Amino acid sequence: MKVVKGDTVKIIAGADKGKVGKVLKTFPDKRRVIVEKVRLIKRHTRATQRVPQGGVIEREAPINVSNVMVVEPKSGELTRVGKKILADGSRERVAKKTGEILPRQERS
Repeated sequence: MKVVKGDTVKIIAGADKGKVGKVLKTFPDKRRVIVEKVRLIKRHTRATQRVPQGGVIEREAPINVSNVMVVEPKSGELTRVGKKILADGSRERVAKKTGEILPRQERS
């Protein structure tokens, strides 16, 4: 999966099409991502020590990775992500559209 935590992505399909957000968490085995402020669901929660108030809580739900595209940081355009091996042998993620190296993000 080429989308990692911290990437800015745009939703390209589904009810939230057109929304832009930051990837909060990835689930590579299920090919899903959680994007900030996208696919909000209401969860009815019982009051516990962790959530003393309880009630209806709104939170993000996972979305399929095929429904998102990475937004290139410099130009703001949508792009696919590829891998490139540099001269020193290290691998970097690159934007397919421009060939620019995407900034490193932490993996989740």
